[in-house]
Amino acid sequence: MAVERTFAIIKPDAVKRKVAGQILARIEESGLEIVAMKKMHLSQEGARGFYAVHKERPFFDDLVAFMTSGPVVALVLEGEGAIKQWRDLMGPTNSNEAPAGTLRGDFGSDLEQNATHGSDAPETARLEVSYFFNAGEIVGVTEALPPQ
Repeated sequence: MAVERTFAIIKPDAVKRKVAGQILARIEESGLEIVAMKKMHLSQEGARGFYAVHKERPFFDDLVAFMTSGPVVALVLEGEGAIKQWRDLMGPTNSNEAPAGTLRGDFGSDLEQNATHGSDAPETARLEVSYFFNAGEIVGVTEALPPQ
């Protein structure tokens, strides 16, 4: 597998419950490297832009309200097969269906308040990383990665 980057968010529910540190520890224990990280409070405009792909869905306004309800931790993760590895670590989107041992199973409470977000494909990862980070904020094994 190739070294790749993916984007991750520790969502407001997890930050509010003070489990972000546990999530970060699990990321590092998994072998993924955190190559960029920032804690921020998303604006309405920022959340609407980030989740624009869902703007026609009935849950869009609730998603924006949730994601702006408190601080988030935005991350860029790097490693072998990082996208799949991060998605496996998170578990299924619905926390009620996520097994124990996954982040959503252990720290989420339902479909919306599921503790984490992660990119689902290389193209999505590139877009999501660039939405939150500029190249100078990312410190990693860039020479091993294709241009972004």
